[in-house]
Amino acid sequence: MFIRSDFLPFSRPSIGPEDIEGVVAVLKSGWITTGPKTGEFEEAFRRYTGARFASSLTNGTAGMHLTLMALGIGPGDEVISPSLTWGSTVNLITLLGAKPVFAEIDRQTLMITPETVQRVLTGKTKAIIPVHYAGAPVDLDPFRELAEQAKVLLVEDAAHAVGTEYRGRKIGSSGTAVFSFHAIKNLTTGEGGMVVSDDQELIEKVSLLKFHGLAKDAWQRYSRRGSPQVEIITPGYKYNMTDIQASLGLTQLAKVDELNRRRAELAALYDRNLQGIEEILHPVPPQYPHAHSHHLYIVLLDLDRVTVGRDDFLSKLKERNIGTGIHFRAVHTQEYYRETVGTGRGLLPETEWVSDRLFSLPLFPFMQDKDVDDVCGAIADVVGEVRK
Repeated sequence: MFIRSDFLPFSRPSIGPEDIEGVVAVLKSGWITTGPKTGEFEEAFRRYTGARFASSLTNGTAGMHLTLMALGIGPGDEVISPSLTWGSTVNLITLLGAKPVFAEIDRQTLMITPETVQRVLTGKTKAIIPVHYAGAPVDLDPFRELAEQAKVLLVEDAAHAVGTEYRGRKIGSSGTAVFSFHAIKNLTTGEGGMVVSDDQELIEKVSLLKFHGLAKDAWQRYSRRGSPQVEIITPGYKYNMTDIQASLGLTQLAKVDELNRRRAELAALYDRNLQGIEEILHPVPPQYPHAHSHHLYIVLLDLDRVTVGRDDFLSKLKERNIGTGIHFRAVHTQEYYRETVGTGRGLLPETEWVSDRLFSLPLFPFMQDKDVDDVCGAIADVVGEVRK
């Protein structure tokens, strides 16, 4: 049996000396919460994506929460989302009093399409949240046309899409998109998020809501040029990014394209090494012009060719010191949504087929080529053990 000598995790943040030095400098500065570095990071990320306006937050979930809230999503509204996504977005729709409506995915690309969304549009639909999945973009132009025709809002879930391009433009360059900078993302601030938009009023509302509904943040009140007087404009939250996070974001942003190039090299090596293993299936890349940021390397287990289920297959990989992820278990099959929304298996056959089979292989820029060889060797070893 092939066993790697040490455990290879599914993901690991790409932290270098420049990241550490930047954070240490902030710690020594005496100002570690929201301050000048946060504003600098917002501006740098805005320029990187080509967005008109940007607002940083504690995490991507906070960004989606305040975006939906600022857009007026609430009781009586329906919001369309894929079920093949992390549960936070669907949770937020629910917490705002709206009803989540799940659209079917394309089994080949693993993403919802304008056609699948059209099937579940109703007069109560207020917004559509397409997910740029694993680093590939959804086909945005038809989505924008559909949203305009239906007079509904379009909010892109860009948690996987830092550096992703659609038809020659970076995701976030137009419309409204929410990014995540969680530890496993292509660009990390530990935790963190960013809302970008060409809607200035929306960004102003998000910025107001993220810091208690105050007209000023701490830097504006307590810096040398600030005034301690404050005014509450509306009840708000405590979702502001810190300068510690922003400093890490700035150094990460400076090298994110280089990190993404390494991700692409590793993905290409996986493609070559996994050729000929018929038990391992691959999503089909979008056929429209795009640049993939390779946030995740997703494969699917062909259950018709093996004697075990996906979870047992992953357990066998772990025995060989190979870590994996599952992105994602379909949200509509989760207990809360089965019991409160009335969803469950059979609602979305394509999504369920994919959710039962998919898994994510280790992919992070500091991996070596040999690490990919080890993963593929372990897969081949397990397949040989469980092949029908």
